Amino acid sequence: MDFSRSYEVTNQFGDMVKMYGNGIYAHDSYFAAPIFIGTDFMILFIFVPLFIYTYFQNAKRSSNSTKLKLMSVYSVAFYYAASLSFGVTYNRYHLLYIGLFTCTLFGLFSIMRKIEIEELNYDSTNGIKIFLILSGVALIVAWMPGIIQTVISNTAPPLIEVYTTSITNVLDMGIIGPLCFVCLHLLNRRDKLGIIILASILKACIIVGIMMITQTICQILSGFELTLPVLITKSGSFLLLGGFALFFNSRLYSNLLSTRR
Repeated sequence: MDFSRSYEVTNQFGDMVKMYGNGIYAHDSYFAAPIFIGTDFMILFIFVPLFIYTYFQNAKRSSNSTKLKLMSVYSVAFYYAASLSFGVTYNRYHLLYIGLFTCTLFGLFSIMRKIEIEELNYDSTNGIKIFLILSGVALIVAWMPGIIQTVISNTAPPLIEVYTTSITNVLDMGIIGPLCFVCLHLLNRRDKLGIIILASILKACIIVGIMMITQTICQILSGFELTLPVLITKSGSFLLLGGFALFFNSRLYSNLLSTRR
């Protein structure tokens, strides 16, 4: 958290970019590094304990619900690992990033195949359907306008900085956003694969909502000026989605437990 070692470089588009200059994120931009640091704080002090608790809860008394919970935290861990592996400038922890990416990917597949999908029962409500629609739209609309603007003007995105692309755009617009609509379609068809996807989406939205808090705090500490419109449209919207996801996540597992009885 040392913001005093910054320096400037010229990026591949000929623009001057302020770099962080300290620690493992020394060669990341001054804008991106606080976001990475805020994410790491959330992962280390909130998500890792949650992962450990969920893992041992499933090991102690395994059931479809505990397997589904473990699968959902594996999916979030995989999202984080992908962000590190593809989104962070190369540093001395790159092999650890690859290891995390591999373990979370195969761990996700391993626990998913153990879920007895035919025993899952969940009646989707209008509320969860609206949530999936809004989430899918929000994840695409949040990043699409900026990309379209650069395509029309044939210019580089303002925050591309020293990176070749935005991993957040790829994951949110290319995977999670469309997955919300796939999940909705499966739930409408009463395909139980939709329940597995729903569990992962809800957990991801909860964690991202918490992540927005730590990321925003680190950005403020770095001296980066966050305007009110940005706080509302980006941080506020994801925080709101996280709150609704927490509610629907609770309803999901309550429903699964009640049908089991």
